[in-house]
Amino acid sequence: MIYFDQSSTSFPKAPGVIDAMRDVLEKGCFNIGRGGYAGSYGISGLVFEAREKIAALFGCQSGRQVVFTGGITQSLNMVLKGLLSPGDRAVTTQMEHNSVVRPLAQLQRQGVQVDVARCGNDGSLDLSDIEAKITEQTKLVVMSHASNVCGAILPIREVGAMCRRKGALFAVDIAQTAGALPVSMQNDFIDIIAFTAHKGLLAAPGVGGIVLSQEVADKMVPLIAGGTGSHSHDADMPAELPDRLEAGTLNLPGILALSAALDYIAELGTDVIHKRQTELLERMSCGLKSIAGVRIVGPENILDKCAVVAIDLTSHDNAVVANRLDAEYGIMARCGLHCAPEAHRALGTFPRGLLRCSLGHQNTDAEVDVFLSALGKIIKGA
Repeated sequence: MIYFDQSSTSFPKAPGVIDAMRDVLEKGCFNIGRGGYAGSYGISGLVFEAREKIAALFGCQSGRQVVFTGGITQSLNMVLKGLLSPGDRAVTTQMEHNSVVRPLAQLQRQGVQVDVARCGNDGSLDLSDIEAKITEQTKLVVMSHASNVCGAILPIREVGAMCRRKGALFAVDIAQTAGALPVSMQNDFIDIIAFTAHKGLLAAPGVGGIVLSQEVADKMVPLIAGGTGSHSHDADMPAELPDRLEAGTLNLPGILALSAALDYIAELGTDVIHKRQTELLERMSCGLKSIAGVRIVGPENILDKCAVVAIDLTSHDNAVVANRLDAEYGIMARCGLHCAPEAHRALGTFPRGLLRCSLGHQNTDAEVDVFLSALGKIIKGA
């Protein structure tokens, strides 16, 4: 089995993830904020440690600014629907996943104006176009750090600086870059980070989060209301973070598994992870260039993208080849529109889609070589 769909979800997970989930379930998955006993306080402390680790990873001042959710799609919906009202203006890009595109489409029907900045056929963002679209009336700019389709890394620091100059809030989707590329709320001028645990952070599905300041949270209408274990006498959601945006029982096994994965990432180093992914990316890209009938879609310079290789086969059906790679060689790659149709329109690959190989630092040179050999044989009809 060769797994090249790391952009969808990581495999294998970080060491310690399974043990952390088992431990909390076996030793006492006591709810936090709901019990005045030692077991509940103990779990509360472990959850706060996880918040602090996230804050440190993303250049945030306090763990209290970390809100846990059920995943990044929930996070983005909470941000977009909590901040934008009819008459507001928002800006995004053509490279966005449907987790941004679809909530914005819903909001457009309610009277929110959405401007979409152009991207090139290599996935690069047109900086002059997005700067023109961010006006004094823009309330929020939301964009991905990197495309899940072609891997193009978008210039979040430059866009963040534009937002600061023009008074717009800046939200960044780091689903494809967390754990491998540096992201800093302070250095990149970010107001809101949306993250997920199960991709580059190497933890379990069902956990994500939002990192934001109390000042930004004060401007948000909580999308989900309910019990927090605090201010139980009040019919309104608490004002302070993280309680303001964290209604209901948290996925405690998932959060503690994420905490274990964060320890592994910190010990190994995001720079080491990125270096290894880049080596694999270069090996695969160089090998593909020697196979006739293969076109790589996305940035030419591998330093301009995350560990994704998007392939368009000029003489074969991408989906048929993906199926054969799985059935005949045990190679799992993803074909289709990757939940990002607007990105494919910008790349010129809509509606046929692309064959995508996304790599993790756990993948090996040998796996890349097996893939290159298998693809070559399929294309040649061997």
